[in-house]
Amino acid sequence: MKKVFFGIGALLILFVAGLVVLMTVDFNRLNKDTYYVHITADGEVEEYKASNGEIFKMYWYELPAYNKNGEEKTLKFSAHKNLRHDAYLKLYVKKETEVSSYDEVKFHELPNKAQDQMK
Repeated sequence: MKKVFFGIGALLILFVAGLVVLMTVDFNRLNKDTYYVHITADGEVEEYKASNGEIFKMYWYELPAYNKNGEEKTLKFSAHKNLRHDAYLKLYVKKETEVSSYDEVKFHELPNKAQDQMK
């Protein structure tokens, strides 16, 4: 009987640990290439109308991005709001050009070679 309770307890602990991992790990950023961009203009607005009549706006950006080695690539990505001018973003890229997520960073947090390209 003790073995059954021990087995159920172990499964419960594994289940809770799995839930914690799923809730805390951002899989959109895991094992992705990182590029850095400088926001200098407003995004191109695209409006969507939901089936209930509500209107949603998407802001599209197509900008030169630089990796940690200073190599340039033009990337297109979207945001649900117009991004702040003069902001620096760290883009998480999969499949060469598909941006899955981004974070705002400070200029001094950029890799040196990316900083040199954005001056």
